[in-house]
Amino acid sequence: MVVIDAPPVPGTRRVSAAVAAAGVSSFALLYAPQPVLPQLAEAFRLDPGSASLAIGVATTSLAVAVLPVAWMAGLVGRRRVILWYVVLSAVIGLLLPLAPSFPVLLVMRAVQGVAIAGFAGVAAAYLADVVGTARLTGSVGAMIAGNSVGGMLGRLGAGFAAEPMGWHGALLTVAVVSGLCALYAARTLPQSTGRTAGRTRSVPLGEPARQADAGRRLGGGLVAPFAVGALAMGAFVALYNAAGFRLTAPPLSLTPAAASLVFLAYAMGTASSAAAGRVASRLGRSKALVAALLLTAAGSGLTVSTSLPLVVAGFAVLTAGFFAAHAIANAWVAAEAAPHVRGRAAGVYTLCYYLGSGAGGTVGSIVYGHAGWTWLIALTSAWLLLAIAAVLIRRRSHSPTRMSAYSQTTETHCR
Repeated sequence: MVVIDAPPVPGTRRVSAAVAAAGVSSFALLYAPQPVLPQLAEAFRLDPGSASLAIGVATTSLAVAVLPVAWMAGLVGRRRVILWYVVLSAVIGLLLPLAPSFPVLLVMRAVQGVAIAGFAGVAAAYLADVVGTARLTGSVGAMIAGNSVGGMLGRLGAGFAAEPMGWHGALLTVAVVSGLCALYAARTLPQSTGRTAGRTRSVPLGEPARQADAGRRLGGGLVAPFAVGALAMGAFVALYNAAGFRLTAPPLSLTPAAASLVFLAYAMGTASSAAAGRVASRLGRSKALVAALLLTAAGSGLTVSTSLPLVVAGFAVLTAGFFAAHAIANAWVAAEAAPHVRGRAAGVYTLCYYLGSGAGGTVGSIVYGHAGWTWLIALTSAWLLLAIAAVLIRRRSHSPTRMSAYSQTTETHCR
């Protein structure tokens, strides 16, 4: 007797919309401080590296909490954990503007990061439970599109509100919108199978061996998407953490509100993540992932220019590339892991992703503060090249002539 995929439930669009709303809420809150980092630095007399801890502390605590939260979700139900934690993160967002000092703000952000882990670490496995792996890439793409919309709205809302209302009003504005999205998700998200993420039945003799093979590949065959999650996210967050400082400084010298318009580039990420499944089905997963990472690196290279149109175009291109890469890598993990280790695999991916965010974002801000934008681009491009190398090495070692029959089936299935 083994655990196999549960059949998908009806209403895939409803599921995707509810998860997207939870993603909007979570990621608007997670990155709301990013456009006001210069204001936080001024208010608390901080350098760029120290101010970036407002992002790094939250993403690092999220990473640390992902695996325990994913384990708990397996016990009490994934839907329940998603809803509890999405609502909790919104409540903390409402309290965040009351922080009397930067250390207190960091403590609150750390707690908020743990709460956001309840969505980030569980959502992909929840989607696999309720829609099945056949439609998983599309549903994960919709989820990541919601995440990118949330990131964009949170950053834009905070950026525009910061000038007339200060950083306190900016964070409060985002928290109110996020709270409304959390309430929508709470009313709409359908029941998942939770602890019984699959169903049990008798299977042919060869199937347990294939399931065991998939379980072993949690540690081996999934190293490439884990590396992509850590390295690409580190590069992405590092660039956006420093963007506000660079755009408001000479020679560009934009106002905070105008600088926040760079986050409109997230619309490109919304489109590219939603289209990632179609691209992967045409090119194959590995080729599509390499192409997305190369696009990210090319876009970051454009931002070295001192021409504002080229800088804006660069952010649009790198954002489109990054979110496509994230969607493909995330779906890769959820689809290749056996059902009984899928929650753990999703948790490990999210752990790598947000450890990359916390470490990469902070290191990148320090490099920018001491060496400037060109050196930051050099550093993040090196990270992206390492991610590409990980994908190519995995592709070579799992070429069709070396793959087992089960590996070939899952490779085709994920496309």
